[in-house]
Amino acid sequence: MTRVFVYGTLRAGESNHHFLRQASLLGPARLTCGFWLYDLGLYPAAVKCRDESRPLVGEVYEIDDDMFAALDELEEYPQEYTRELVETDYGQAWIYLYRLSVSQLPEIRSGDWCQK
Repeated sequence: MTRVFVYGTLRAGESNHHFLRQASLLGPARLTCGFWLYDLGLYPAAVKCRDESRPLVGEVYEIDDDMFAALDELEEYPQEYTRELVETDYGQAWIYLYRLSVSQLPEIRSGDWCQK
């Protein structure tokens, strides 16, 4: 089993949450620093930040290998998104990070896609 931190359309109540219907929700999570969140319109993009950063709000799920492969396809990994491990209250989890330019995108300053 693998843990994944989701912050956008994969969260409960959002458009792609059905991808996680067989996953185990470990709980809500908040990454306190190291990321900025941007609005791409239909979905968000988190990017790693070394300077001033904002919290990133999401949920942590435990998923199997088939679900992980499906998420890789959904997130267009590794072309549009890359992934890396982050520390959460539930242990290490994978997060998908946007690889393309965010210079012209609006920032979601709250760090919460569901409360933008």
